[in-house]
Amino acid sequence: MATDHIRYDVLARDALRGVLRRVLTDAAEHGLPGEHHFYITFLSTAEGVKLSSRLLAQYPEEMTIILQHQFWDLVVTEERFEVGLSFGGIPERLTVPFAAVTRFLDPSAPFDLQFDASDAVAEEAPAKLPAAPATPLPAPAARPAVEAKADETTDEPSKPSEGAEVVRLDRFRKK
Repeated sequence: MATDHIRYDVLARDALRGVLRRVLTDAAEHGLPGEHHFYITFLSTAEGVKLSSRLLAQYPEEMTIILQHQFWDLVVTEERFEVGLSFGGIPERLTVPFAAVTRFLDPSAPFDLQFDASDAVAEEAPAKLPAAPATPLPAPAARPAVEAKADETTDEPSKPSEGAEVVRLDRFRKK
């Protein structure tokens, strides 16, 4: 078999991450249009990921966040995005390099991008980073994925990553 010296797989992956970057940049500048909302799954210990030690303890491998109603200060750069979310009523700030993202889903489109976790490990250092100090601002989770939504009034079925369970925060709100 011939050797792929061009590395089409890397080019395609980078182009798809560019789609993610562009969508988040538009959301940061103009907000989410219509019913669009995003499930973003990432490796919680990948190089450059910053989240509180509390969240890292809860989601030591992978975390899924949902950007829909209640998020703030979304900042997108060439290499990463930062966003404020609330977890259990505690605001936190997350920083996630695009290389750490393993899945991006917009169920309203529907549009789903999946990236091989080994790509993120290969691009980032395989060593685990210590947790960033807790900063009053938001972040999501992995195993059971935390859904960061404000007031969810629809019973739209969630589409979490394989093996993850989405826990709706409004289940725990006093009515």
